[in-house]
Amino acid sequence: MHSTAVILEAPRTLSLGRVALSDPGDADLVIDIHYSGISTGTEKLFWSGDMPPFPGMGYPLVPGYEAAGEVVDAPVGTGFKPGDRVFVPGANCYGDVKGLFGGASNRLVTSADRVVKIDPALKAEGALLALAATARHAMAGLDKCLPDLIVGHGVFGRLLARLTLAAGGKAPTVWEIDADRAMGAEGYEVVHPDADERRDYGCIYDASGQSDLLNTLIGRLAKGGEIVLAGFYPEPLSFAFPPAFMREARLRIAAEWTRDDLVATRDLIDHGALSLDGLITHTRPADQAAEAYQTAFEDAACLKMILNWETAA
Repeated sequence: MHSTAVILEAPRTLSLGRVALSDPGDADLVIDIHYSGISTGTEKLFWSGDMPPFPGMGYPLVPGYEAAGEVVDAPVGTGFKPGDRVFVPGANCYGDVKGLFGGASNRLVTSADRVVKIDPALKAEGALLALAATARHAMAGLDKCLPDLIVGHGVFGRLLARLTLAAGGKAPTVWEIDADRAMGAEGYEVVHPDADERRDYGCIYDASGQSDLLNTLIGRLAKGGEIVLAGFYPEPLSFAFPPAFMREARLRIAAEWTRDDLVATRDLIDHGALSLDGLITHTRPADQAAEAYQTAFEDAACLKMILNWETAA
């Protein structure tokens, strides 16, 4: 089998290309992708060439870990059947072309245990499950606090705020410096950091990925407060020790989702506790991938870009 996929040949060198697919095994699904999302965090770093050394990194690669599509072949015993609508967190099935993360393709092969069934009604929003599950992973579990303050009102920050409300938490404050991105809050307040005088936040979630914010955030903590680093940081992080010492500040790093997070988040969506509405601002046919990636990474008005593989010429 072959597939048409987004291929990042080198930093800022991206196009569609034809790639061979690995033969599926007894536990593998063949999936036609309908929609794939573009991550403005890790994918932007691969696209720009700024990603620090990372397992599996290299060029050429097929990017994308946010994909939704339809099963076209499923062996008996996998729990799936042709026609099932699914979320796929990418694949590594492209031979010499690295699958990091491998979801930006019109067809892929992946192990069934990586795939989650979703409601067909989700359409393009189905590709957002990874980001929502990452937000859930940062918040759920023992000894984890819900955010009082969220830094950044992009898609990830909005999902953190929505999940906080879905968990029955108090409405968080959200910081945002871009006036356009400050719009669209539902049930919580978005303010410019300069307009916020609080210095007693118990739990701050940074969704900005900015490496130079730690000292600012430490200065806003209550004694014993926690900062959760929920973004991805390409540069070394540092902070002044005395203010952190005085506050007995705690730092926690939130990594990517687990399968349990995907399933739990899917269930929240299915039961109406979590909405993905209003998060996708831009959609392009997949054959406009080069322009779509540049827009996603360079246009501040673009919260989330989705590639539509169904309408590609």
